Amino acid sequence: MQTIQPADPIFRIVEIFESLQGEGYNTGMPAVFIRLGKCNLACRWCDTDYLTFQQMPLSEILGRLKNYTARNIIITGGEPTIQPHLETLLNALKKEGYYLCIETNGLNPVPPQIDYIATSPKACYAEKYQTQYIKRADEVRIVVDGDIIAFCTAIEQKIRARHYYLSPCEQNGVMNIYETIRQIGLLNSRPDAAVHWQLSVQTHKWAGIE
Repeated sequence: MQTIQPADPIFRIVEIFESLQGEGYNTGMPAVFIRLGKCNLACRWCDTDYLTFQQMPLSEILGRLKNYTARNIIITGGEPTIQPHLETLLNALKKEGYYLCIETNGLNPVPPQIDYIATSPKACYAEKYQTQYIKRADEVRIVVDGDIIAFCTAIEQKIRARHYYLSPCEQNGVMNIYETIRQIGLLNSRPDAAVHWQLSVQTHKWAGIE
């Protein structure tokens, strides 16, 4: 039995805003961020209140986007891939000519409408990534929330990407920068290193923007 899609589906919207991408390969790229509510993980250090959201119809989302100039959209969360009717939203955005990026934890498949995939596998949920993960991304960003060398080594083999990053873990306003660059050095000094890891910092926080 075919499911009938609503004409104007509702989405869990935490916020919609225009800013610059603050981390990863596209740092500095003007973009509109659509932050979706709820997540399939619960990382203790997460800095997003993804459980506080409003129900917003697709028509209102599209209307709000007309107030912004950026033609790049970053779909983020929470975890976007668990959002009901996600492909309907993406189809509507592609129809309007937007370049679509997604930020995902990489446990669920990414819809084909996405132009750029940034995935952030979570080492604190390493057991989930033993059998469930996307196979390809444009960039991988892993938060250093402990000794993650073994996890990164496994992810290199599971998720093929053009760029690999480690990001410091921020807790109580403090980033573990030293530990992050130390582990980057360990990863890149392996004789059989399969990829080259780089540093990605949330520069938007330093710049005082969203």
